[in-house]
Amino acid sequence: MKIEAVELRVLKMRLLKPFRTSFGVQQDRYPLLVRLDIDGRSQWGECVAGEGPWYSYETVETAWQVLKGYLLPAVIGRDLANVDALETLFAPVRGHHMAKACIEMAFTAALAEHARKPLAKFLGGVRDRVETGVSIGASLAQGYRRIKVKIEPGWDVMALGAVRERYPEITLMADANAAYGLDDAAHLAQLDRFGLLMLEQPLAAGDLVDHASLQRQIRTPICLDESIESARDARQALQLGACQVINIKPGRVGGFAESRRIHDIAANAGVPVWCGGMLETGIGRACNVALATLPNFRLPGDISASDRYWAEDIVEPPFTLQRGGTVAVPTRWGLGVRVKVDLVERLTVRRELIGS
Repeated sequence: MKIEAVELRVLKMRLLKPFRTSFGVQQDRYPLLVRLDIDGRSQWGECVAGEGPWYSYETVETAWQVLKGYLLPAVIGRDLANVDALETLFAPVRGHHMAKACIEMAFTAALAEHARKPLAKFLGGVRDRVETGVSIGASLAQGYRRIKVKIEPGWDVMALGAVRERYPEITLMADANAAYGLDDAAHLAQLDRFGLLMLEQPLAAGDLVDHASLQRQIRTPICLDESIESARDARQALQLGACQVINIKPGRVGGFAESRRIHDIAANAGVPVWCGGMLETGIGRACNVALATLPNFRLPGDISASDRYWAEDIVEPPFTLQRGGTVAVPTRWGLGVRVKVDLVERLTVRRELIGS
């Protein structure tokens, strides 16, 4: 298959409600989309980079520049037999997993369409529905299989205590987005009494050693998110005992291929994984849903319904929450959803065509 040209687009989309993390509060999202022209057909992908360098050093702007200046010139016009060929061409560019992932995932969806398979089946998925949770600030959304509360110093023990008191039976977890230090171990140990499913990314992204130390001091299972950017990171984290759960976001680790490597490492170690979210549009959400059908995704993921975040999603059909807190896996070949190009056009604030 040959990538003949790539169109880059940035959209402006308003979230239905402000989204708060330890990094701050976000009201508008600027998704970076790619449209690949492959063998006369179009295939869409989404880069999950944020507007600023808070969750990751990658941003919408850095991803645009790396795609335009380095990644796309390496692949446009070349015959690519498979994803391995794509990864080989991307290898000289150090890091920038989010920029790489949007091309890798769109190309994988194109391969699935060419093979006349839904993306989930092409990846080796085993489910027709995936369990989903929701990430919240101070309010609860009903119907999801798991609730995740974003915490930070000053908004943790009392907040989780209030949620647990009101909903004593609900599956509950906390996400710190690296807001704490190892000196906070005694404070974080107070969370043990709430019976949390996990505590996600309490310490700095690169610090596997301190996470291992913290895990020895608390009963709540630690889940690593920002710390895991590759299969090597996953292997080392498990060797150190730095976590008992891994969050896999395909956009964070470079795409589906690396996600599957991490999935397999965790599965061999008996450690469950789940699929995180990055405020994606329906394009990125379709990728997450497909990935979450792999067998070791044993915990509900952050794969909320489209109407949780958007008044109107840019794909159809939109993703909806089904009875039992699940989302149905698309069965159409390839990505599984149709991009609403007219809506994308209206929302576009920046665009450029790279290649012929």
